[in-house]
Amino acid sequence: MPRRNKKSAAGRGRTNDSNSEDESFDNVSVYSHMSEVASSEATDELANERFEEKFEKALEQATEKSAQTRVQALQAICELLMHRYMPDFVEDRKMTLMDFVEKSIRRGKGQEQVWGARLAPLLVLQMGGDEGISKAMNQFLLNTVQDKSVGFDARAKCCTAVGLLSFLGCEDVGELVHLMQSFEAIFAGSYLRGDDKTPVSVTAEAGTFHAEALNAWGLLLTLIPSGDFVSLMTTGQNMFPSIKKFLGLLQSTHLDVRMAAGETIALILESGRAHEEDFLEDDIAELSEAVKQLATDSHKYRAKRDRKAQRATFRDVLRYLEEDISPEISIRFGTESLTLDSWSIHHQYSAMCTVMGPGMTSQLQENEFIRDIFQLGPRPTNTGINGNAKVKPTKLERHLVNAAAFKARSITRGKNRDKRSAVVT
Repeated sequence: MPRRNKKSAAGRGRTNDSNSEDESFDNVSVYSHMSEVASSEATDELANERFEEKFEKALEQATEKSAQTRVQALQAICELLMHRYMPDFVEDRKMTLMDFVEKSIRRGKGQEQVWGARLAPLLVLQMGGDEGISKAMNQFLLNTVQDKSVGFDARAKCCTAVGLLSFLGCEDVGELVHLMQSFEAIFAGSYLRGDDKTPVSVTAEAGTFHAEALNAWGLLLTLIPSGDFVSLMTTGQNMFPSIKKFLGLLQSTHLDVRMAAGETIALILESGRAHEEDFLEDDIAELSEAVKQLATDSHKYRAKRDRKAQRATFRDVLRYLEEDISPEISIRFGTESLTLDSWSIHHQYSAMCTVMGPGMTSQLQENEFIRDIFQLGPRPTNTGINGNAKVKPTKLERHLVNAAAFKARSITRGKNRDKRSAVVT
């Protein structure tokens, strides 16, 4: 009897020890999870520090005497800003960055001007569309666009930058119309001649320049209220080119010009139809015929890749002309998606991709200004397994979590060592 009681007591003792041990391990698992979160945050901070070090190094190199070194530095800065949303970091260095843009555009040559022009809209997108910065840089960028002594490539990039900066930071319709007229003065070089033939003097580089001006014109069109646009387009004031001019651009020998003209025609009709259902109805038959030829183009003298891109674009344009149906694309990023269901939002998204390149996905997730442009709302809060919001812990909180985890591990290991010693003895 006493032995049975002794065994029962021993059993109860082991049960209590086991419960205590399980509870201890549960605490360890909790602390371990919290420690992993803290470790992840520490890793992110380390990545940010390395990222900022690269940025600072590029800023230093951008002041070197070697033009090649400056070009590489500008390229590095652009790529860093494409992939990372860092408004506070950029805010502290905005004057320096603006100075780099201005010097590279005004004093640089070739690629230095190209990368300086690419940096300008990236800076504004990081700064949330600062209108003052946009206007400050727009003037010397526009001067370079109109400077015929500058190469076509640099002028094309400056043209793209002016269009984007105006789209991001200008709200005055009068200013927008004036800029659109400046862009028209550029792509007018691809208009049909008086004998209705395409100009033969337009080189491939000039064609790319004209296409960029045409795309910038279309981007600003997305900001003009439909009623104002219809009034300016149809009152005979010659504020905007006639639809016949754009129809002539479809005959250009350069693919970039043809595709830009097709998309611009769709933008024009979309804006006009939003105000008047029968906008330019008398021209639809002629437009449809010209677009249909390009949508079914099979000329062998065009590159296969060019034919494929052209047919895809003009099939969409033709469908819009005849059926009033816009192409619809869904862009997925993280747990969200952006639906491109109109020509205007397509054009705006393409313009942003021109700037952001492969970093567009991360910018859609993080950049509050870009999210506002596409009406995506505030950034979603990351949630844990139980749906609770994950709040980034402070340094003190991370220190306390690590200390608690270390203490729990030490207690558990101490108990295990005691048990091992008892077994040995």
